[in-house]
Amino acid sequence: MVYLHLDSSLLDATRAATMALPAAGLPRWLGRLRRRGWALVGPLSILVVAAAIELSAANAHVLAWIALLLVPPSCALAFGWAARGARPWLAVAALPLFAGAFAAPDDTVGELARIALIGGSCITVGRLLAGAAPLTLVKAGLIAMATVDAVIIFGHLFDQQNAVFEAAVASPGLPQLQTAQLGNAGCDYGDFFAAGLAGAVVAAEGGPWLAAAMAMWLVSQVFNQLFLVTDILPMTVPPAIVVIGLSVRSAAGRAPRLDPLTSRHAV
Repeated sequence: MVYLHLDSSLLDATRAATMALPAAGLPRWLGRLRRRGWALVGPLSILVVAAAIELSAANAHVLAWIALLLVPPSCALAFGWAARGARPWLAVAALPLFAGAFAAPDDTVGELARIALIGGSCITVGRLLAGAAPLTLVKAGLIAMATVDAVIIFGHLFDQQNAVFEAAVASPGLPQLQTAQLGNAGCDYGDFFAAGLAGAVVAAEGGPWLAAAMAMWLVSQVFNQLFLVTDILPMTVPPAIVVIGLSVRSAAGRAPRLDPLTSRHAV
């Protein structure tokens, strides 16, 4: 048996695009904000959300409001600055996307608009974090994020809280920007966040960003086979796997080669 689901594969493609699009670098005036602690944002984001909803289900609505207020402007920043090929005047593209998400939240147009808003937001956040902390720590934070997510989901530790989070709306009639839906497939902001952060790491290292995004989509298709035995997966895992693979490949490429005939390092 092989799991094949068009909606899931297309949603995976949108996360792969989110991984492909971040550019690298921070504005000079943000340089003073560089700190090691920014690398903890990924794993802490999952724990804080779960703990907040555990304390009170009403906090899910607070988180929905936070997403509604912060996702559109951070998406505008992606079009205007954070993404590859960004131009300041393109920032206004976030306005029709938000209008589409607001006007038709349950139609395909609204779903695609929400995905674009969330993906753009995560491109901006990923670029900022990859520029604000040492890349080695950012990678460790991404892997820790995926690990925490996997433990929570596979361990069924916060199933009820996750359901409350996904169902929350800031107010009836307003779009949900903490979750993404495409047909019968869905994921949350954290899954796009992991993809954007991984892409920003690849961009900061000058790595093969397009190949990395394609690899993430392929890894996601393999990872999706677990849907044959479970209903929900931590989709933060595929981008972490790709970053690990690229790091191993890079380390292997830097390793000195030993010439067996001369017992000296080959140049």
